[in-house]
Amino acid sequence: MITNPCTNLSCFFCLINEPDPSTRRTSISNYLKEIPLLNDQQHILVLSSLWNIAMTKPDDPEFPSLGIFKCMSSFIRKGLNNKKWLSTGQNIYIPYYAAHIIGSYTMNKPEFAKTCIESGVIPPLIDLMRGQMSWVEQRVSVRALGHILSFDSTFGTVVEYEEELVGLAMRLASTCLETVYADFVSKRLEYHRDLLTRGVGGREIEDRKVEEWASQLQCWSLYILNTFAMKERSINVMCDKVFLKELCGMWGGLVNHSSPCGIGLLRILCYSKIGRERISESLEVVASLCNMSRSSDDWQYMAIDCILLLLNDPITRYKVIDHTASCLVDLVELRTLGDRSHVGDLIAKTLFLLDGKIETIDEVWSLVERRKKERLLSCESVEEMRVLAGLTKQQGNNSFWEGDIEESLLKYSEGLKICPLKFRKDRLVLYSNRAQCHLLLGDPDAAISDATRALCLSKPVNSHGKSLWRRSQAYDAKGLSKESLMDCIAFVNVCMRSEKMKNIKIPYYAARMITKQMDSIWLFATAHSKALGRYTTSRLFDDECESSKKHDTKIVMGNKGFTSNLSTIMEEPLFGNRRLTRRRRMSL
Repeated sequence: MITNPCTNLSCFFCLINEPDPSTRRTSISNYLKEIPLLNDQQHILVLSSLWNIAMTKPDDPEFPSLGIFKCMSSFIRKGLNNKKWLSTGQNIYIPYYAAHIIGSYTMNKPEFAKTCIESGVIPPLIDLMRGQMSWVEQRVSVRALGHILSFDSTFGTVVEYEEELVGLAMRLASTCLETVYADFVSKRLEYHRDLLTRGVGGREIEDRKVEEWASQLQCWSLYILNTFAMKERSINVMCDKVFLKELCGMWGGLVNHSSPCGIGLLRILCYSKIGRERISESLEVVASLCNMSRSSDDWQYMAIDCILLLLNDPITRYKVIDHTASCLVDLVELRTLGDRSHVGDLIAKTLFLLDGKIETIDEVWSLVERRKKERLLSCESVEEMRVLAGLTKQQGNNSFWEGDIEESLLKYSEGLKICPLKFRKDRLVLYSNRAQCHLLLGDPDAAISDATRALCLSKPVNSHGKSLWRRSQAYDAKGLSKESLMDCIAFVNVCMRSEKMKNIKIPYYAARMITKQMDSIWLFATAHSKALGRYTTSRLFDDECESSKKHDTKIVMGNKGFTSNLSTIMEEPLFGNRRLTRRRRMSL
């Protein structure tokens, strides 16, 4: 607790250290009512202290019960309406801190959110969200509104602002990266820099932190849309054709691991009839879902869910069959994915609904029939088949090293027909080797298919290093930078866990691939290109600019060197403490 020994009876730091509880509460309550009316130059010290209390004790009912929400609302209004006051001393920071305090106290407690609304915070927060100050204040206002909307008890009260909130959230999600890039890179306002880093670490740390905050602004904007979509409100507005395409490029990525970003909203939209119809009409969106479903992205399961929802709808089914069925066939041997089990069986069941409508269904039926037949075979017969498959694989290997790639491919295919389904590891190697043949023969689509099948057989899923690297190369050949990057990072993680490579942190060729792809999908890549006048729209996936650029996105900040009165900014995870896997912050 901050102490500041003084004789001033109205000093906030003296009031919060008052030993008598009754006197303390009364004094603080009166102080919170009066402070917005005063022109004290030390307001920022009080706001910074209140912010620290709100961040460290967000569930403590003391300050919410004493009128902190009305106080913060008054400060935001004062900052918006009194430019002279705002430009005095360090008052420019106050609206930011006020909105942040509101958001912190409304994270977990619906009763706090209800008190917050009754205190009249919604209109000033929306004013900040409109951009009446800057993107920095937009970020914390969107965060606060997202928390308030997340509770059923307060959602209904905010519905009267639905049309504007949805419109603002869509606009922010679509344009915030360009806005932040243009405003911060060209202007670098001192108070923005202070809020970002407190002057610690220089320009490089500022650039890293601004990427994190820009991504948070986009993620929280999408979260507001999620809250309405989950209650099937404003679905028609969100299903704008252009916005749906933009969602495919909105990626939590290496900056905000816990946010599903665009794919999260797409999945929610797929649960509604209107959403499925609109998404099925966009080939770009369907293609993006297919690519993510065959990737090592942590949100792979969401893309699979979207495709299954589209295929289970008799209206949208035939619009997407040709684009999705072949991709799902590659996943039918997938057993578990995260905390989900029997994923492949669910996929096969959906594909059986399409019997007679697609050619690839024969392969699924064949797999089922083959599994039944192999269960009737004796152990000796199964083992003989395994040995024969191994010999065929060795023949394929010999042909490969002799340079006869076509013959090698045929031998691996023959081995897959022979090798019993229960020997998943043997079949994994055959699929992975065949993927390499496809790569060398210039067929990246077939390479992706076989590498995906191999990774479905790995345990845990997506953990076979060679298949990850081969699929990363195949995605790179197709110009799909995000998918290539995720596979390459997963490949590096496998290498770093390997005993054979314990002295090598990152293979040089993987480091080169990561650098190349991060250049392509850097968070501000599109904004940077537009600023240079070199922006093109030749390919949808060239516009995926969601990742951090060439460096570790983890910021470690301390108190050393602080000269400002402001507190260090630290954030709670965007959507809880979800277990991170491949989207770890990496130092290259």
